[in-house]
Amino acid sequence: MTRPLRLLLIDDDRLQHRFVQEIVKNFRGAPLELESAETYAAGLKKLLSGKFAVCLLDYRLGERDGLMLLREAQEARCETPVIFLTAETGGDVDLAALETGASDYLVKGEITPRLLERAIRYALRLGQTLNQLRQLATHDELTGIINRREFQRVLDEEWRRSKRFKHPFALVIADLDHFKLINDTYGHQVGDEVLRHVASLLAGQVRTVDRVARHGGEEFALLMVETDRKQAVEALKRLYALLAETPCIIPENNLTIHVTVSAGVALMPSDATNPAELLAKADKALYAAKKAGRNRIVTADGKVVKPVVA
Repeated sequence: MTRPLRLLLIDDDRLQHRFVQEIVKNFRGAPLELESAETYAAGLKKLLSGKFAVCLLDYRLGERDGLMLLREAQEARCETPVIFLTAETGGDVDLAALETGASDYLVKGEITPRLLERAIRYALRLGQTLNQLRQLATHDELTGIINRREFQRVLDEEWRRSKRFKHPFALVIADLDHFKLINDTYGHQVGDEVLRHVASLLAGQVRTVDRVARHGGEEFALLMVETDRKQAVEALKRLYALLAETPCIIPENNLTIHVTVSAGVALMPSDATNPAELLAKADKALYAAKKAGRNRIVTADGKVVKPVVA
């Protein structure tokens, strides 16, 4: 049985809720489940939850209007398609709604069941297309984890949050040891399998609040929020142990490849005054780990940690 898609209606008019509910019951596409919010605050909270496939947003919401809510949602990087509703037929509200990020605009007095269903169907299709485009723009095609550009955005965002709330975070740059030898010995297809294997292990072990990215080639970046130097090193030790216990197995080539990594760790705010400097410090520590013999961790303050693994 197909799970219903969730539709959010932000409107203080209960008659509008009943009208939309009747349309949703008879929707010919994927089944929809309607949920309502009657105030600006409640509507914004639900919209930013990311739990809805489409949102119907009324223009008049008390002292604050739907355009203000839409702007707040856009600033918070809300990805839910929004269909803007209004009782007004004049002015530039329609253009303002579309320029602010609405996927469609409907005048309440002109809405028919068929027109609303078409708008919802279009918004669903648009949402799917935009999600696919965002995935391509922000994720590495080979490994499925976020790419360098998206990681830079996340790093800048976390830097601002860290400065505001005075919470530390750790940045790790990790590089696969002797990866060129793997490519030269077994070929690039095997090398790709190794990269996917390591990316999967890293992504599976970090906390949901942390981020892991392919930073380029055989290099990965990890951002560990609200983490001090000791906690970052301990987390990396666990990752090193997992790598040692979980070699990359490629059955079709009858290969078992053991992979090690070198890692550099830098901390905000103790090691840098801006994101670029933090990256440079982590990268310098990574180079020191390579120079010290690989398969080890070096922190920006010069400490070398050799995990007790094979």
